[in-house]
Amino acid sequence: MLRPDLLLQPTPKGLYCPPGDFYLDPVRGAVERAVISHGHSDHARGGHGAVLSHPHTLAIMAARYGENFAKSTQAVEYGEVIDINGVSVWLTPAGHILGSAQITVEYKGLRMTFTGDYKRRFDPTCARFEPVDGTHIFISEATFGLPVFRHPPTEHEMAKLLRNIADFPDRTHCVGAYSLGKAQRMIRHLRLAGHDAPIYIHGALEKLCAVYEDAGVPMGDLRPATMDDTSKAAREAFRGQVVIAPPGSFEGTWAQRFPDPLIGFASGWMSVRQRAKASGVELPLIISDHADWDELTDTVREVNPDELWVTYGREDALVRWAMLEGRRARPLRLVGYEEEAG
Repeated sequence: MLRPDLLLQPTPKGLYCPPGDFYLDPVRGAVERAVISHGHSDHARGGHGAVLSHPHTLAIMAARYGENFAKSTQAVEYGEVIDINGVSVWLTPAGHILGSAQITVEYKGLRMTFTGDYKRRFDPTCARFEPVDGTHIFISEATFGLPVFRHPPTEHEMAKLLRNIADFPDRTHCVGAYSLGKAQRMIRHLRLAGHDAPIYIHGALEKLCAVYEDAGVPMGDLRPATMDDTSKAAREAFRGQVVIAPPGSFEGTWAQRFPDPLIGFASGWMSVRQRAKASGVELPLIISDHADWDELTDTVREVNPDELWVTYGREDALVRWAMLEGRRARPLRLVGYEEEAG
């Protein structure tokens, strides 16, 4: 069987496939051919030559970077096998955000699966993670790759938010959520829980929420959280309402325009109390778009690859766990990837 490093190689620009002559999620500079796992900006950049990805990811990239974000694009549905210079490539749901995919490459009998970012629990805005059978080399993220990260059930955290809305009906609930993926997920969870009232959104969310709507994910009654009229009457109209915005919006004075704002933040990082306290978060919601420690280790056991490669986050702990289980494992040390979708 082919040596793994002859099929995928970690480089400063990202994982490179020499026989196929393409990169997976290149983030440092433009490349001629890129296969993109999902639309977060630390994985999907504009300016490449040819980009292959799921149609929803291409729509997200167009919304973020403009219609001409690449010289050419190719939309590939989940399970559709594409030949690139003799290398078979296909996408499988990753469960991270809308359009997110694991990328499997197969060549000369070697099958390698790159997860990008993923999670295992239910998300009403995207297809659920599916393990890829027969994977020889499994390339896993490790954003929350420490045993301390064991996220509570999403239903528990949403119930906390709904209780606060009911218990403090005169306050404006300002929930920080990453603009792509988390914000739309929070909106959809609220709708499924019966919250049919208008939800006010920051301008940074408008185009991306429209992409989700176009993909068949209903957002309900969304209204702009703008306040051109700064009169007391205009401000009072937000009392008792839910406002969703990127987390950075609440670090300045933006949230203070709303009456008696109650600041929340939906992120797996809210399990770290110091982060919540330092950010002035009154209502930390531990809702993550990444796999926690148990999901990471359970997934490796389920896929049961010949070798585990680990990237994006707490690599050493997951590699150490794998080796204690008698598995072959190595860290990739890729750089340039951030915590945009905690």
